[in-house]
Amino acid sequence: MTANHVHEELRILAKDDRPQAGHGGQSVSQTWMPPEQYAETVMKATAFACLYFTDEHDNPLQLRAVYSRIHPWQLAGGTMDPGERPWETALRECREETGIVFDGPAKLLASVFGQPGREWPYATIGFVFEGGRLTSGQIRSLTLDPAEHDEARVLPMPEWQKLMPRRDFARLEAVVEARRTGTAAFFDSWDWEDQ
Repeated sequence: MTANHVHEELRILAKDDRPQAGHGGQSVSQTWMPPEQYAETVMKATAFACLYFTDEHDNPLQLRAVYSRIHPWQLAGGTMDPGERPWETALRECREETGIVFDGPAKLLASVFGQPGREWPYATIGFVFEGGRLTSGQIRSLTLDPAEHDEARVLPMPEWQKLMPRRDFARLEAVVEARRTGTAAFFDSWDWEDQ
């Protein structure tokens, strides 16, 4: 059998909510669906990746977005392009948004998940990687893309709390704690309905 035949034969089993004995109220039906049809039934999500930088005193660096009143302060990063892996996205977005050419290593600080809402119709999945500490000279030499960000700030956490929506600040706290402890965070409440 050729690879093409295998692909043509591939079918994905669909869930059926009709009760069947011995299956606890949910069963697997005998209906098979082509992959493209099954794909229409599963959750849709967008993904982002970013780098977390601080100054030499561990104060977080964030960029002010010109395109978002609701989420003005953001880490250096952005939405994944088709075909990209999260680490590749973080490096590309960091270079585009700050001029920093980061060379790793790849260390995950946090994974982020949010349910969809009125503001955005898809779930959100994110990856926050360690960017390290920047000197004051490196921070002064950041090159921002004015179409995306108009300011970069480094502030202590209490100052950031005054400037950020509650859920954005909670996400930042999780990242700060992950760096402090060396244990990656799983932040799964960055929901679009929860401002």
